[in-house]
Amino acid sequence: MVRAERPTSAKAGATAIVQSDGTIVGFVGGECAEASVQAQALAVLASREPVLLRITPEAGAGAVPEPAEPGAVVVHNPCLSGGTLEIFLEPVVPATLVVVHGDAPIARAVAAMAERLGYAVGAAAVSADGSAAIPPDADAVVVASHGHDEGPVLRAALDDAVPYIGLVASRRRGERVLDALDLTPEERARVRTPAGIDIGARTPEEVGLSILAEIVSIRPRHEHTRDAAPAPGGTAPVAVDPVCGMSVAAVERNRHLDFGGVTYWFCGPGCADAFAADPGSYVAIS
Repeated sequence: MVRAERPTSAKAGATAIVQSDGTIVGFVGGECAEASVQAQALAVLASREPVLLRITPEAGAGAVPEPAEPGAVVVHNPCLSGGTLEIFLEPVVPATLVVVHGDAPIARAVAAMAERLGYAVGAAAVSADGSAAIPPDADAVVVASHGHDEGPVLRAALDDAVPYIGLVASRRRGERVLDALDLTPEERARVRTPAGIDIGARTPEEVGLSILAEIVSIRPRHEHTRDAAPAPGGTAPVAVDPVCGMSVAAVERNRHLDFGGVTYWFCGPGCADAFAADPGSYVAIS
């Protein structure tokens, strides 16, 4: 919390941790303020970009928010008691994990360069039965083994839905490797071969640079927009509280009620109780 305008129970300097499941440890204001912080923090975890969050009462309630600037987002929260909060959200996430399979010069170049970029570097495990295992939460798998156990590692990466899968091979040989795996069209499209962006690379180090550039290029990019909490890219969907109109994270720990076969999510107990008392006042009854 970097700034708090009265009336509010939060104070500048207050801190909290928002975990990937939406759990909040610490204090950043009342339950309604926490709902806005939670939704935006989950988006920050997905984008991995810090954001200055400004939470104000709804427009016209006496506090007019300034237009959002790059790196900032303004959220109108009609449930606030009247105060305005400014909170700096900083993502703390594990280092990007690049799994490199092989010991060829290109494989060594990719691993060395990834470490210099601050990435974690891992290896695939190939069993005697020909199966392979990828470390959990791998962000990229680069196969540069010149024919050694390429198929099992590619298969494991596909099964684990690794975001980036690259095969270091000529275009012709890469096509033959993929043919042998009997992939679906969707799976085949997920394997990048030849791996790397075409930058005219010649040396192993240049090829490694092109591969890491391609890994960076496919990284998800999310933009915060005024008055809305963007869906956190697979971390949690965002729903609209039918009572107050706030954007809230649709995670299991948040208050929610089922009505007419639909699940509705709420910023706090007040909205949830109001909805439970008279759902028809907030949603159409078919």
